[in-house]
Amino acid sequence: MPHHPHRRALLLGAAGFALTALTYRAKAQSEVVQGRLIFAGDAKIPKGRITISLSNPGQSGTSDPALEFDLISTGRAKRIDFTLSSAALSALSPTLQVVARLERADGWLIARGSTKLPAGSPLHITLNQVMY
Repeated sequence: MPHHPHRRALLLGAAGFALTALTYRAKAQSEVVQGRLIFAGDAKIPKGRITISLSNPGQSGTSDPALEFDLISTGRAKRIDFTLSSAALSALSPTLQVVARLERADGWLIARGSTKLPAGSPLHITLNQVMY
């Protein structure tokens, strides 16, 4: 029976393709971070717009607008669940913080909270009332 070098190359190529597909799927899943917002004292989150962004606490002006999004609080919920999903999340620095800001309709800041971006675990951000 003759030896077929093409068969070996075909099998190695198929195995490489399967490994690449599994690696891509694992990477895609790691780019999604689940999170939960609560208000201090286990109170209902006041009515307003919540802006969630990523920033580097050691550098000013490092918030990336592409990684910023808004949620709306109706004033009736004690917690708001959200998902951060972006291809850029996999390349972020571990020193980055997730910052949540709650503002009234007139633009006044009501509450703020932040936490470090954890590796592989959900985010928990407590919004603390801002004192003027």
